[in-house]
Formats: sequence, structure tokens, C-alpha cells
Amino acid sequence: MSVIEGAVDIDVPVHMAYNQWTQFECFPRFMRGVRKVDRSRSTMTHWVTRFGGVTREFDAAITEQRPDERVVWRTVRTPRLTGAVDFHALEESRCRVALRIDFTPRGVTERAGDALGVVRRQVLADLERFKEYIEGQGRETGQWRGTISGGHVRPDADRLPPPVPHWPTG
Repeated sequence: MSVIEGAVDIDVPVHMAYNQWTQFECFPRFMRGVRKVDRSRSTMTHWVTRFGGVTREFDAAITEQRPDERVVWRTVRTPRLTGAVDFHALEESRCRVALRIDFTPRGVTERAGDALGVVRRQVLADLERFKEYIEGQGRETGQWRGTISGGHVRPDADRLPPPVPHWPTG
């Protein structure tokens, strides 16, 4: 199991950074290895990723989500991956986004990329691109303020956000 941890300070209010992070469909705009993310239910996402010439598709369940504080997820099957992102207000218009990913590299390419630190550098660069993206936008592209606990949506939060248009990500 490999662990990647990183954090970035962002010059936007914590609610804006959190709201943007809940727009998983936008991840290909700032995450280089992510090709597509669909949110089929409040607690379920489907990912298409590409790393080192290898394309993978997998489902991830959101197990915990607290507005302006935390999002936790885990893959449903393989590849084995869990992650958490925490949001901390530093000032009224400044926050810290801290990310932790635990994963088991599969295949020669992923193991080599992990051993050489390529995966870690890519994840940390993605965090920096998230910072640039949200600061450059000046606003979030949407929001989902629901609360998830133990993989279950609280009854008052069972609505999906409105769909985000699929713009080119090139």
C-alpha cells in the first residue's frame, strides 16, 4: 500500500473550494490522469483514468461528506484506493485543502511510477492545478452541499446537483 499526502493553500473562501471539489465531473480540467468522472448517485462515482498508457475504469463510493470540511471515498472493487480531502478555513477568503490517498499500484507501469515518485508528483501537481483552476475562475462551477455518513445520504440531502456540461478538457 502506498500513501500520498499533500496540501495546498488557496486564495478563496473554504465554501468555494469545497463546492468546486464536489463537482467531480470537472476533475478532468485540472487532474491530468483523469479522463472522465460521472456521478450516478449522491454516493457513487464512475472514473476513467489514464496513467502511463494504461486506461482504467472503476467505481468509487463516497463514504463520508461534510460540507466545508471533508470528503472521503473508496473504490468499490479494484484498483484498491481510498482517499480523503479535508478543507480548513485559514482566513475569510483563504483556505487549505489537504489530500490523502492510499492505493495499491497494479501492474508494472503503476508499480514503477509509484516507486519513482511519478504518481506522487502527479497528485501534488493536480492539487496545484486545482488551486489555479478555482482561483482563476473566481467562483465555483456548482455545488452539492449534501451530507453523507457511513455511505448513506442524510434524508435532507438526497438530491443530485444539476448536471455540469461536458466541455472539452484539452
